[in-house]
Amino acid sequence: MLILWYFLTMRYIPIIGLEIHVELKTATKMFCNSLNDPLETHPNVNICPVCMGHPGTLPTINQEAIRKLAKVGLALHCQIASFSKFDRKNYFYPDLPKGYQISQYDLPLCHDGYIEVRREDGEKKKIRVQRIHMEEDTGKLTHVDGGQSLVDYNRAGVPLMELVTHPDLESASEIEQFAKELQLVLRYIGASDADMEKGQMRVEVNISVRKEDEEKFGTKVEIKNINSISAAVKAAEYEAKRQAEALESGEGVVQETRGWDDHNNRTFSQRKKETSAEYRYFPEPDLPPIRFTPEDFKMLHAELPELPEHRRIRFANQYGLTPNQIEIFTIARNLGGYFENVVSELDAWDKFSDHLKKPNQEHFHKLHSLAANYLITEFPALLNMTAKEIDDIEGITISPSGFAELIVRIFHNEVNSTNAKIVLKEMAETGENPETIIAKHDLAQVSDEASLIEAVDNIIDANPSAIEDYKKGKTESIRFLVGQVMARTKGKANPQVVLQMLESKLNVL
Repeated sequence: MLILWYFLTMRYIPIIGLEIHVELKTATKMFCNSLNDPLETHPNVNICPVCMGHPGTLPTINQEAIRKLAKVGLALHCQIASFSKFDRKNYFYPDLPKGYQISQYDLPLCHDGYIEVRREDGEKKKIRVQRIHMEEDTGKLTHVDGGQSLVDYNRAGVPLMELVTHPDLESASEIEQFAKELQLVLRYIGASDADMEKGQMRVEVNISVRKEDEEKFGTKVEIKNINSISAAVKAAEYEAKRQAEALESGEGVVQETRGWDDHNNRTFSQRKKETSAEYRYFPEPDLPPIRFTPEDFKMLHAELPELPEHRRIRFANQYGLTPNQIEIFTIARNLGGYFENVVSELDAWDKFSDHLKKPNQEHFHKLHSLAANYLITEFPALLNMTAKEIDDIEGITISPSGFAELIVRIFHNEVNSTNAKIVLKEMAETGENPETIIAKHDLAQVSDEASLIEAVDNIIDANPSAIEDYKKGKTESIRFLVGQVMARTKGKANPQVVLQMLESKLNVL
């Protein structure tokens, strides 16, 4: 099977588009005053006659939701329509109390944007966003034993953003990058927490395959019931393989909606795909059109925060960090903010130190990178957090100034990496500054040759065999001698200084 799949992937190219639904973070629902509370666990509490579709009720537009959707569009380089409207999408399903969904059809609020991803060859690629429109969410069905289904309408009417891409994606990696970047943008703006495990973001994959030498797209299949980005990746990989094998065997591919079985890692047929005509769209008669003026656009632009793509560029230029460090500080936004506070203190600590008369940009970039490494590697253990949780740093008692002082001392060999971890741990526990802790536990690193000469001479005298090995060309024996000096000085000696001293003495013996 693996050989067959390898053969097939050489002949068939997946063509992928995404439909992504996102629940927006607002105080109330899209067309009424019922609370939009994703934490509510009691069913059918946040409901009212409007979101339940009772006769004689009239919806009103949630302006907060519209503004947040427009900001998402601006962040994704979209054109924002100066005039758009709502439409009725008619279909019957138990979780749709009105028997229709208020949505947008031919005049979406946002259109023609993009998100950049990286191709497998490292080059940037723009995944075009065809449209982003506003609609209302449905209720939530729970299927129980005995063939019964329970419906909770708390979610019905929640502001729901739908983003549709062009079929520009060609790999599972591009799906993952696109979805994760969209999550970041939504969180930076404050439009949504976009937590897929809580149903706040749902990804649907539209996929077909075509032969390498053909331009025409194959028959499209839509995959639903995807509850994580990793599941979207696996669903696309499975379906591309299934379709390629079906075409190769002469079976063909049927246009349909398929579900994703997360337990068995396979797609399964659900129903024939509906067309827009079957939804019988018509303009929503109870809601006025949405209008934006040039002044509105200026205000929305001014309210946008620094976005992930801009943050990456700034962190590279301003701090000289590695791509991996930058990505961590972009995803863990609060940790990145703490890093910037450290840097502002770091530059002040070192700029006026006696170690460097004219510090240059390269010098500070090395300091910044050292600080980043310690934050990324040591903070999760200090806070007893996983990599996913590290962005919550509210409980840290280490001040940016204290952390900056420790980094400067490490950089200038005043404390070694082993003892620095001891200092950092006590800083987290007590809030004391590095100078106090280093003095209290005698953790300062010794770099003065005069203070180390006795220990070095004693180790040379005590290890004649290692000296002979070194003279015979076994240079690794000097590492053993360095270790012995470190042990004698209880780890306080500067290993680089010890190495230089040993080399100087052994080369004249």
